[in-house]
Amino acid sequence: MSFNKEEQNGTSPFREKFPHTQTTECDKYKTLLQKYWGYEDFRGIQREIIESIGKGKDTLGLMPTGGGKSITFQIPAMAQPGTCLVITPLIALMKDQVTALRKRGIKATALYSGQSREENLIALDNCILGDYKFLYMSPERLSSETFLTKIKHMNISFITVDEAHCINQWGYDFRPSYLQISKIREIKPNTPILALTATATPEVAKDIQERLGFKEENVFRMSFERKNLAYVIYHTDYSMNGLLKVLEGIKGSCIIYTRNRQYCQELSEQLNKLGHKSTFYHAGLSNGIKDSRQNDWQNNNTRIMVATNAFGMGIDKPDVRLVIHLDIPDSIEEYFQEAGRAGRDGQKSYAIIILDGKELEISKRRLGQRFPKEEYIKDIYEKICFFLQIAEGDGLNVTREFNMEQFCRNFKAHPIMARNAIEILKNANFVDYFDEDEGASRLVIRATRNELYAIVERNEEKIINSILRHYGGIFINYIILDEELICHETGLDMDTVYHTLVGLSKKGVLDYIPKKRIPKITFKKRRIDKEKICIPNNVYEVQKEKYAYRLNAIQEYCTITDECRSKLLLKYFGETKTHNCGICDYCRNQSNYSLSNEEYESIRRVIINQLKEGPIKVYNINTNGINSHKLNMTLDRMRANEEITNNGLTIYLRSKA
Repeated sequence: MSFNKEEQNGTSPFREKFPHTQTTECDKYKTLLQKYWGYEDFRGIQREIIESIGKGKDTLGLMPTGGGKSITFQIPAMAQPGTCLVITPLIALMKDQVTALRKRGIKATALYSGQSREENLIALDNCILGDYKFLYMSPERLSSETFLTKIKHMNISFITVDEAHCINQWGYDFRPSYLQISKIREIKPNTPILALTATATPEVAKDIQERLGFKEENVFRMSFERKNLAYVIYHTDYSMNGLLKVLEGIKGSCIIYTRNRQYCQELSEQLNKLGHKSTFYHAGLSNGIKDSRQNDWQNNNTRIMVATNAFGMGIDKPDVRLVIHLDIPDSIEEYFQEAGRAGRDGQKSYAIIILDGKELEISKRRLGQRFPKEEYIKDIYEKICFFLQIAEGDGLNVTREFNMEQFCRNFKAHPIMARNAIEILKNANFVDYFDEDEGASRLVIRATRNELYAIVERNEEKIINSILRHYGGIFINYIILDEELICHETGLDMDTVYHTLVGLSKKGVLDYIPKKRIPKITFKKRRIDKEKICIPNNVYEVQKEKYAYRLNAIQEYCTITDECRSKLLLKYFGETKTHNCGICDYCRNQSNYSLSNEEYESIRRVIINQLKEGPIKVYNINTNGINSHKLNMTLDRMRANEEITNNGLTIYLRSKA
């Protein structure tokens, strides 16, 4: 880092603004932290990671949720020329971070689905010109030929891979698109990579480095211990009763996780009827609805978010006091991520799994559902060929629309097992299965504002008003329309909104192009007889073994009763912790049933002071909040020491006391 003459003499305005800051190579990071983020100093291992990537070293940072991961790449990116490429799986997280950076006066942009080709090209060209410090993008965009061509001309300072555990093929949250990062490494071989994750076992950490082509192992680990977070397994005869007790006993913002979309909605409605203000969130909702509900919860307009695991990475609400699981997750990693959304502000918070006896058996059945028998997989393959009329020897590179619901009805197939069988066939390179939006709905208004004011039909008026509130530039260009958001705001059902928009389109008021959701299957090989199908070992047996290991680990976690829960979790991630957390269900039970010398002396003095006034009934002792078990243990020890005696329930002080 070079300085001008004024800076060397210590008289620059920059130094006057930060008089406590020394302008050394290391302190430039602290200066940026104070200037743009307003923090006095770094936390945990932030500085170590920053200095490592700042020196151009491939770096892996393992930090717990709420550990301040974003600082570790934003600060070094600001300290050097070029654009930092940030790869993250969540569009919502991209948008939030881009917005936050822009508010700080830092140029940032993002590439994600739903943007026009023109928008993408402008963003990429601006990065080539050096106008942006940060380019955020989803891993799915990495395969774009346009992007791969443009990046050759960019000055990339370094590449940040957020949620890096997603690159581990046998991990709990594998994203095949993350493997495309290797293409960038080929184009930019000298550009360092910073990989970040909050959930990685030692084996996964090693695999991440190998897959990203680290020149040498370079890992910075921060303890995953969350001292303010109490992990609890709550056993109850009826989960709803248990849930209500927890919600009434622990105040504050809450997330409830469940695996079933329908139950997600039903539970939310039930809680609202019982006076617990809630909403629900799952992958089947439109982006507009999801954003609206998340914002309501984020702003404390709604206390409880009932959600599937779609409400996942990137959720950053500091004051969540309670995360509840009504089902056993698929892995320790998944549980740790979701539980870690509680207490990010450092205040006492709870992560509770509520079990009523059925969840463990349901969890044990998942292995068979996730990995159906090979004969079943072969049978599904044959039925797909019948369903799509693919003759033996045909089908190479043929793509057909595929209605999963219709297929399952026709062949009486279990939807979950059928989908998992197709996923295995996909991993074995027999088929590709695409279940994504082929294109969002688009709309442009052709009428003038004055003409719109003449609309008198009630539904038309409500829909037009809602569109005008949410979308700008709609009189000039087509916008991407979210019909579900319009439904949510107007109270109209989807059919009514759709037919009203079609009607307005016919009247020439607007142009409406509805979206089409068309799942498709592409055959990667010619159809063969099902008996000739061979599923590679690494696609089926290895995956099954890894999944079984993770599933067994979370099941054991839920059933073990003789060890601190925090120690159990940390042990899984390769940490050796010698002390109990003191706040989980195990530790609290232990403290209830054990008595330290200090506690004994304190309670003893309370009892003796009261007995000095005369004999007293046990139930009349003024305990001042003393635990009843500890009171009884103290009384037993005092009897053994001949300090007290009793006649029935009456306690007497012996003269030696």
